[in-house]
Amino acid sequence: MSDQGYILYGDVRSGACIVEATLAELSADYVVRSVDLGAAAQRGADYARINPQRKLPSLITPAGETLTESAAIVLTLAERYPDAGLLPPIGSPARAQALRWMLFVATELYPLVEINDYPERFAADTDSAPAVRERARSLWRERWLLVEAVIAGPWLLAEGFCITDVYIAVVSRWAQQDAWRPAHVPSIEALAGAVAGRDRIAPVWRRHFGG
Repeated sequence: MSDQGYILYGDVRSGACIVEATLAELSADYVVRSVDLGAAAQRGADYARINPQRKLPSLITPAGETLTESAAIVLTLAERYPDAGLLPPIGSPARAQALRWMLFVATELYPLVEINDYPERFAADTDSAPAVRERARSLWRERWLLVEAVIAGPWLLAEGFCITDVYIAVVSRWAQQDAWRPAHVPSIEALAGAVAGRDRIAPVWRRHFGG
């Protein structure tokens, strides 16, 4: 398959960073088309024609396929570029753990970001929105401690880097927890630093998160 012509729709610090870092790690040829979250561009009709869910990211493949859901996108890329070693071998215990923890972050942590960022969507009334946000942040911290406990160091797996490390690193930057992370999840902080320092990913990380 050709690795020419991926089109990634996203915004800085969004889930598009997971996909962009993966494409960079693969040395794939891609362009990023900005969808401004601050202006709620993802809610507009133009973007809805690409992704009816109106969420980021979306990826158009060289074959013209539209892929959504960041975990599905990176798992598809890992499958289509097996020689890149983005995941441990099929059937191995290490692969099972890589998938386990990617999907844990994708299903148990990622959804909390929307509640944290837009608590009014989930609150019964305006007055209860702050309590909804704080509950989301409490669950966020509890669940990251579960991930922290299984980090082999510096990567999730003792076998070495895999794409789950990118997923963990990016999602861990969200929910305004910068002051909490260093003292409570130092292994995740070290993992994020290791991801940020990878030669191909480093420019992507700087664009999304700075130095």
